[in-house]
Amino acid sequence: MSDLNWPLMKDNLTLSDRVKMASFCLSSNRFTNGPKVRKFESKWSEWLGSKHSLYVSSGSTANYLLLSSVKELYGLKDGDKVLVPANTWVTNVGPVIQLGFTPIFCDVNLQNFSFCEEDLEYIAEKHPDIKLIFITHLIGYPANRNKYSELFPNAILLDDVCESHGCKNPDGTKVGSNSLGSTFSFYFGHHISTIEGGMISTNNYDLYDLMRIKRSHGLARESEKFQTYIDKYPEISKQFMFVTDGYNFRNTELCAVLGMSQLKRLDRYIERRNKNYLKFISLIKKYSKHFLVPEYDDFVSNFCFPILCKKNETSHFLKKEFDKNGIEYRPIIGGNLLRQPFLKNYGIETKKEKLNVDFIHDNGIYLGNNHFIGGKEIELLDSILGQL
Repeated sequence: MSDLNWPLMKDNLTLSDRVKMASFCLSSNRFTNGPKVRKFESKWSEWLGSKHSLYVSSGSTANYLLLSSVKELYGLKDGDKVLVPANTWVTNVGPVIQLGFTPIFCDVNLQNFSFCEEDLEYIAEKHPDIKLIFITHLIGYPANRNKYSELFPNAILLDDVCESHGCKNPDGTKVGSNSLGSTFSFYFGHHISTIEGGMISTNNYDLYDLMRIKRSHGLARESEKFQTYIDKYPEISKQFMFVTDGYNFRNTELCAVLGMSQLKRLDRYIERRNKNYLKFISLIKKYSKHFLVPEYDDFVSNFCFPILCKKNETSHFLKKEFDKNGIEYRPIIGGNLLRQPFLKNYGIETKKEKLNVDFIHDNGIYLGNNHFIGGKEIELLDSILGQL
């Protein structure tokens, strides 16, 4: 990474972060899930505007734990249909399959990379029995969840906000604040980092309590209603009483210390990312002969710079130039996930002959955006695009 002029992300741990972690290590005698984790969860809930939050080992385990708990609490069955986008991170889709659901894949749109609403209407007619919609708010763009709720009034809606901390609903609240369940990732390249880590937020107390239990092996002692279980199962040792299936998805006190330190800067980071994104949008508009211009409004919390080339040869040219100039890049998340070996036996529900997700797969690239990006990087990008 040190050889790159423009990496996806630079070291996001400040000296202050490191001092706080070092001080904690020198003064604490507890490092596994404990009071610092609970304090971080509380601080995150306060920032987001949600009643309950649960800190876990990653955004991926957050997705799995949320889906598993919703399945149990709401009595969903193996084979029940879950609507997912064809372009998302793979561990948004993986848990759907691992937990025995049937994924229904929908094409995405080219403005905010969420569901294609034309195809959603078709799917709503063909699959009126969809039980759950797992919405991805991809790379900082808030999805139109109100429309999805209108089309599928009986479905449960969950929100993957792993790459989009702070993006907003139409009423100005943060996405995830009013959700049955929303997930967030604190991986290295995201808006804030706890090195590895994720969070689930909910306003449903029973779901929150069940997720607490499942996060730690299914142990009743993790429940805030522990005494209820003791009274119900007096013949079972209260130390090792397992009341449901579970996992070890816990995180550590040390990472929670880092999370609280970074959380104080999150609003500032989002502001910087969005200022960078506005400059990027201006640049893409300047060369709109070659590129589609993605959505921008005050509800975005930008994760990266998505470049949608109108022609595939433009994409190939840019990749060569990015390699030559030390600019790190990626596909736009998984591209068409159904072209990946893992999902090659699935199909996308559509009447269209050409899929937006294939256009993204073939012509899409993203560059890193974060609080380290400035005028130098934008000027470098301008000089490359100017060669087209």
